[in-house]
Amino acid sequence: MRVPGTVSSILTHKKASTCWPISPDATVFEAVRMMAEKNIGALPVMDRGKMVGIITERDYSRKIVLRNRTSKDTLVRDIMATTVITVTTHDAVSDCFRLMTEHRVRHLPVVEKEQLIGIVSIGDLVNWVISAQSATIDNLEGYISGRYPG
Repeated sequence: MRVPGTVSSILTHKKASTCWPISPDATVFEAVRMMAEKNIGALPVMDRGKMVGIITERDYSRKIVLRNRTSKDTLVRDIMATTVITVTTHDAVSDCFRLMTEHRVRHLPVVEKEQLIGIVSIGDLVNWVISAQSATIDNLEGYISGRYPG
């Protein structure tokens, strides 16, 4: 299925497009607390203005909880993913779905000229598709009922 739109459209449409970075030297507890406070599932890990990784709720559950480690004694750098799949504002929404599926990730940092400008989540993509489908349905209903300008 081809989904219309680009990452730029999603970032413009999002209610909150702010990124909350965390340091690789922060504790995992601090990262999880920030994710809970902001109601998000991932944080970009930034060191001296450069993204060096990403930490997600999945990292916490698999690398802390299941390994009997403690989040207050473990640093973000010890569990973050250092290979980060990124997109640009020009990438298509359908390409984001493909990347998430291929790499089994739920968050894609948006980078332009080596600068982090946002994060697109699987939830953002699903909301975009729902909005696009609703608009298409409204247009088709308008066309069928004669309300659609010809």
